[in-house]
Amino acid sequence: MTMERAKHPGLTRNFGFRFTMCAGFILLALSICVAVSVGAISIPMSTVWGILVNKVNPGLVPQDWSAGREAIVWDIRFPRALLAGLVGAGLAMVGASLQAVTRNPLADPHLLGISAGGAFGAILALLHTGMFLGVLTVPLLAFLGAVASTILVLMVSQFASATSADRLILAGVAVSFIVMSLANVLIFLGDPRATHTVVFWMLGGLGLAQWSQLIYPFTVLCFCGAYLWINAPNLNAMTIGDETASTLGIPVARFRLIVFMVGALITGVMVAFSGIIGFVGLMVPHIVRLIVGGDYRRVLPASGLFGAIYLLWSDIIARTIMAPDDLPIGIVTGLIGGVFFVWLLRSRTN
Repeated sequence: MTMERAKHPGLTRNFGFRFTMCAGFILLALSICVAVSVGAISIPMSTVWGILVNKVNPGLVPQDWSAGREAIVWDIRFPRALLAGLVGAGLAMVGASLQAVTRNPLADPHLLGISAGGAFGAILALLHTGMFLGVLTVPLLAFLGAVASTILVLMVSQFASATSADRLILAGVAVSFIVMSLANVLIFLGDPRATHTVVFWMLGGLGLAQWSQLIYPFTVLCFCGAYLWINAPNLNAMTIGDETASTLGIPVARFRLIVFMVGALITGVMVAFSGIIGFVGLMVPHIVRLIVGGDYRRVLPASGLFGAIYLLWSDIIARTIMAPDDLPIGIVTGLIGGVFFVWLLRSRTN
C-alpha cells in the first residue's frame, strides 16, 4: 500500500486531505460540546449530551437536570456555538477566495472594507431606520452596505489607477477607514441610550444568537460556499495570474467582480449577526494551505471547517477569560490575528 502511494502521489494527497477533514469534523464536534459546556455556569458534558439527545428524541434519556440548565444549553449556548461555526466558516472561505482573485496573501474581508460596509449598514438599521422589515432589516442593510463598500473599493482602485491585484488591497484599506469613520458618525448622531449596545456589537459578539435567525447565515453560507467550491478550478487559475486565467477562457474581470459580490453577501450577513470579527479570513486560509496544499478544491472546504473551529475556540476564550462577563470576541481574534499578521509579514520578507 505504501509503495502504491509512492507511485501515485495524488493518492497520498487525497488520503491526507480525507484524514484531515475527518479529524477536523471530530474536532468540530468536540469543540461545540466544549463551547456548550463551559461558561459562567459550567455544565457537565454528560448533561449537555443528555439535553441534546432529549431534544432530538424526547424521553430517550432520563431527565435529571433542571429546567434552567436546559434553557442555558438549548436556548443560549447551542445556537451561539452554531452561529460561531457558521460565521467562522463563512469568513474563512471569503478570505481564501479573495486571496485567490487578488493574488494577495493579506486579502481579508476586514482589510478590504467589506466588513466595514456591513457594519455601516447594520448600524444604520439599529440606530436610525428602525426594523421596518422586521428581523430581516439588519441583515439586508448589512448586505447592502457590504456591496456598496465593495463597489466603492473597485471605484477607488480604478480612480487611483490601482488596478493591479497587489494594489487593490490598499484601496480596500483606505475605503475601510472612510466607511468606519462614517459609521462612527452614525453612532455619534444616534440615541445615546442605544449606542453602548452598538459599540459592543462593533467589537464582535455572538450573545444575540437565536434559533430563529440561524437559517439566514446557514442558507447564505450553503449557496455561496457551494458557488465558490464549484468555481475552485477558476480560483486556482486566478492565483497564477490574469493572463494565464484569460488563456484558459476565464472572464477575469467579471469573475473577480462576482467573487467580490459573493464575498460581500457572505460577509454582510455574518457581520449582521456577529458584529465585526477581523482576521479570521486572513489567518485560517494560510494555516489550511500549509496542511492541505494550494488546490482550492481542498482549501475552500478545509478553510470553512477550520474557520468554524477557530471561532468556536475564540468564543470559548472570550466567555471564560473574564467570566462571568463576556469579552467581545473581536478583541480575541484581533489579538491573535494581529500577531499572526506580523509573523506573516516577517515570513514574506525572509
